[in-house]
Amino acid sequence: MAKAILTVLLILLLNVLVGCHGVDSGASQLIPSNMKAAATIDASESDIVEQMAINRQAYRQGLESLIAHYNKAGNHMKLAWAENELKRLDKMPQYNYIIEAIVAGPGLKAKNSIAEAELKYLEASNIEKKARRLIFLVNEDLLRTALDKYNQLIKKHPSSDRIDDAAYRAAGIFEHFKDYTLAILYYQRAYQWDPDTIHPARFKAAYLLDTQLRRRAEALEIYKEAVKDENLSEERREIVQRRIRELSGGGKAK
Repeated sequence: MAKAILTVLLILLLNVLVGCHGVDSGASQLIPSNMKAAATIDASESDIVEQMAINRQAYRQGLESLIAHYNKAGNHMKLAWAENELKRLDKMPQYNYIIEAIVAGPGLKAKNSIAEAELKYLEASNIEKKARRLIFLVNEDLLRTALDKYNQLIKKHPSSDRIDDAAYRAAGIFEHFKDYTLAILYYQRAYQWDPDTIHPARFKAAYLLDTQLRRRAEALEIYKEAVKDENLSEERREIVQRRIRELSGGGKAK
């Protein structure tokens, strides 16, 4: 009985809180949630994402136009509404839904020396270095900029001998943000695109699968590839050999 009463009180409290609005807040003019749903679009992912980007920009420009109009007209109430909506738009997270390593697929070959790709890689790596200049304070916006540059290289120069380097560096950025699934994908692309890559990409992919995602069976297979195909440091080789024994039943896996 007490639980039922508590539930009713919580519902009433929520209704009261939702119903609290400031003077002239425009609460009555908010579009009902059942009118916000968009029609299903029969299109490819890239088409939808491109259209969404266009819509985002048009939405922002529309709000800015409204703000300018109401400011000129002296309509302070609607000006406040438009400014509030723009402020909320600025706080809304926006994602890059197209993952370049997925679009490119595993079949690219890092083989051609391309001057423009070299410049793009140098630009991206310099931005990344600048972002990581301070040991305990990373500029994450600069990291995202560097990530975008690496992805641009992969997209525009898919036959460049720098695509494995770009994928490896991008993976490290994803790892910083703890986007481990994407980090693993990009580490895998590095050695898929160049089986002889100088980077310990197999080790890194296996280690994240093992320690972060707990996908131990997949990690074991890639650990075996790493110990066979990569020039690992002594410390990493010891880690790989130990984990192979443990995951194969020769020791206690943790």
